[in-house]
Amino acid sequence: MSPHKPGHSPDASRLHAVVQGRVQGVNFRYYTQLRADELGLDGWVSNRADGSVEVVAEGPSRALAELLAFLQTGPSMARVDDVDIHWEKSTGEFSGFRVRYL
Repeated sequence: MSPHKPGHSPDASRLHAVVQGRVQGVNFRYYTQLRADELGLDGWVSNRADGSVEVVAEGPSRALAELLAFLQTGPSMARVDDVDIHWEKSTGEFSGFRVRYL
């Protein structure tokens, strides 16, 4: 078994996504954090200066797929036009999921 950080699943992956559309001022970060917490994911969500929302999440692939499905639609007041997705290796650097502020 390969070494990994305590609490860090060896099958964990990392999702790095940038969500574009009407995604600021519609509680997108709040609902993303709620969904990530429900799924047991670690990472963060943040507004970007260009009006998009950036998400970095780590955890089991199945949970990340569920978070991605949420990001592609967003909360009811949002309008998601595009999600730029990158899959990366998990680092285990996060503990919990939080909102990052600019």
